[in-house]
Amino acid sequence: MSAGHPEEHHRQISGGWIRAAIFGVSDGLVTNISFLLGFAGADPGHNVVRLAGLATLVAGGFSMGTGEYLSMRAQKELFEYEIGVERRALAESPEAERLELRDLFVSRGIDATLAERLSVDLMRDPDMALSTHAREELGVDPTATGKPIAAALSSLGSFAVGAFIPLIPWLWGTTGNPILWSVLFAAVGSVLVGGAIGNMTRRGTLRWATRQLVITAIAAGVTYGVGRGVGTH
Repeated sequence: MSAGHPEEHHRQISGGWIRAAIFGVSDGLVTNISFLLGFAGADPGHNVVRLAGLATLVAGGFSMGTGEYLSMRAQKELFEYEIGVERRALAESPEAERLELRDLFVSRGIDATLAERLSVDLMRDPDMALSTHAREELGVDPTATGKPIAAALSSLGSFAVGAFIPLIPWLWGTTGNPILWSVLFAAVGSVLVGGAIGNMTRRGTLRWATRQLVITAIAAGVTYGVGRGVGTH
């Protein structure tokens, strides 16, 4: 790189597991603090609240994991089918596909002569031709159609981590004020999760930390109010 032009370093952000992990921690935290406070508001007893929190952690984690797997699996199979259609078209009608590629380049503002030459050069390499057609027409990289199992495991594990944070005070005993401690744990967890998202997206650590905290507080407050209003009687 020339002086005065620092080298750019881009992170790999297209993997489905990253999105699943971030969403999983956030969802697990918000879901379980809401569930715990909703039950605690009804005052059914410490053991019942703890059982509800554990059930939410396990059930929610597996629900997130299976949902993520099925959605990503369907998306992956759809992409693979469409890529297969494109691959057959390249094998059966190479000239038509070349002209289609040339016209696409021209529509993007490339000079017609250059677009002609580019389309000819690209069609000489079947893999490059397929990759270009898939990217331009489908918006898909044929080599990166997603990893459903990795996304599912990431989603399950991250949800469990998020859900475990507000559950901790309910596990160490039946004395003290577990509601207060659960709220404090959830608040700290929300700030950390939101800050991590803000740092990753480069959109403001404090902004995202505040946003996550406010959303968690609203969800937990509403469910606690419902629990207090309905009660166990």
